[in-house]
Amino acid sequence: MTELPGPAEFAEHAADHHHSDISGGWLRAAVFGAMDGLVTNIALVAGVGGGGATREIIVLTGMAGLVAGAFSMALGEFASVGTQNDAVANEVAVERDEIRRHPNAEQAELAEMYEQMGLTKATAEAVAREIHADPDLAVKVHIAQELGVDVDEQPSPWTAAISSFLCFAVGGVIPLVPFLLGYSSLALGLLVGAVGLFVAGALTSRFTTHTWWMSGVRQLFFGAIAAGATYLVGMLIGVSVGG
Repeated sequence: MTELPGPAEFAEHAADHHHSDISGGWLRAAVFGAMDGLVTNIALVAGVGGGGATREIIVLTGMAGLVAGAFSMALGEFASVGTQNDAVANEVAVERDEIRRHPNAEQAELAEMYEQMGLTKATAEAVAREIHADPDLAVKVHIAQELGVDVDEQPSPWTAAISSFLCFAVGGVIPLVPFLLGYSSLALGLLVGAVGLFVAGALTSRFTTHTWWMSGVRQLFFGAIAAGATYLVGMLIGVSVGG
């Protein structure tokens, strides 16, 4: 039998055992928003700049893209997270009804799940029986085991929307900074955007197993593809219109 930890060991474990908050809906929306804002406006700047647009046109296009994109991202996140939560609520209702109508079958099903996880048959049946003594707990456990969802830890649509909006706006303004300060160099704007992409990618490594430089280079590569494509389109269209 494993010996229970003493007070000192338990305190040390509690101090070391820390996980990032990844269930509140903000992290995915924040990363997605920031990266999308950076890539979108870097691509816009490259496209209109490649077409020969003036600094004023670049700023106008970039700011319009920033506002439109931020609202689009926020509304999309709100709708998608809200729909996901509604889907989970529907599954909870279905599972609650199944437990009400077929309690023995559902209890046996849960016991079988625990056996597949490695518990002995007697232990699995005892755990399932104790869980099913509380119908609300039974619903939560079945949803967690069958769908991999914690019904008490659903992401907030508002958190996702606000996080996405703010991060898209921050990411979108970075490649515009040189133009907002009065510079007209397309290369400078793209360079600032590239630095922003690398830094943003490097920061995401804090939540992953990737190294900071690998995450940064990956995001820089994605941005370069988008910027290169839109620059080529802008150059071709600009030359055609100019001709």
